[in-house]
Amino acid sequence: MGFQEDVRAAAISLLEGHAQAASVKLNTYPGRPRSINPPHAFVDVMRETIVYTGHMMSRTVQADVVLVYGTFDSGEAVAQKDEFVDGFIDYVRDNVHEAGAATTIGVVSTEDDPTFVPDWLARELQRTYYATRITLEGFAGD
Repeated sequence: MGFQEDVRAAAISLLEGHAQAASVKLNTYPGRPRSINPPHAFVDVMRETIVYTGHMMSRTVQADVVLVYGTFDSGEAVAQKDEFVDGFIDYVRDNVHEAGAATTIGVVSTEDDPTFVPDWLARELQRTYYATRITLEGFAGD
């Protein structure tokens, strides 16, 4: 597999591993899904930076994961989100080589989106959800 594939697979593996450890039934997808059924997580956007130093190359791939909790940011949804994200950050720190033995991956940012709308879905399927965007960053260098 290529490094972008490895980072995408690692994102899903890390989400599923933490969800299982936390006893959370989480639907996961490597890309945008055809429907949303909270709790739900998917890789939304990926971007890459490549740096050359002489003949050496390093790659940094960021994967934005969207974690959808429910249709509004109730006290219960917010508490579930806080607990899941805090635990997920620790879980990723304990599994920094998930994208490959000679690589690292980590959470570099999280941001709540209390008015997330999956705009790629047909209009009649669109709802407003409470979600969190988590950015994972994978690094590989020669």
